Amino acid sequence: MSTKILVIEDDEAIVRFIRRGLAYEKYEVETASDGRTGLQKAQENPPDVVVLDLMLPGLDGIEVCRRLRMVSDVPILILTARDSVNDRVMGLDTGADDYMTKPFNMNELLARIRALLRRSKPPLPQTLAFADLTLDTGTRQAKRGERVITLTSKEYDLLELFLMHPRQVLSRDFIFARAWGYDFGGESNIIEVYIRYLRQKLEANGEPRLLHTVRGVGYVLREPNE
Repeated sequence: MSTKILVIEDDEAIVRFIRRGLAYEKYEVETASDGRTGLQKAQENPPDVVVLDLMLPGLDGIEVCRRLRMVSDVPILILTARDSVNDRVMGLDTGADDYMTKPFNMNELLARIRALLRRSKPPLPQTLAFADLTLDTGTRQAKRGERVITLTSKEYDLLELFLMHPRQVLSRDFIFARAWGYDFGGESNIIEVYIRYLRQKLEANGEPRLLHTVRGVGYVLREPNE
């Protein structure tokens, strides 16, 4: 079952920007453009995380947060142009779990949503698969066919990332943001080093290459003939 994010925001351009970023991460996105509608959606069909603007028509974000917190412990991330200390304190005191100001970086927003999800519930184990490659996120065991592949922690993180985005070209910046943190410096060749490690392990018995370089862009998990 996909993770659902409810975005309560009245600026359509911001909603489109957030929706694209969340959809790329395979989140299910629900939106509301005013406070009353957002509160109703959150109560009737509870999401996994609420991204909430403060300045909303009908019912402002502080009141939405206050009323929602009375009946739910859903993680709430306030996203607003109001950046005074008093606004932050009021939002957090009302029950919000995190607070970001506009303009914002999408990678940072995604990182904060992931942090809220980790705090609220551990992810359910699943088996990710592509071609003859499988990864059990519960045991952290990878296989190529029946051959077990031993991975380091960072190799596991990278392989999981590619298996979550099969056939999508992942840029170096995106890989840095997801595997090393959005503020990690992106000038080193650390990605190339770990891609090489992964390829050596995935192709140890002469299996066809699945991790391909897209020159000048990044890397993609695909079958050789695709």
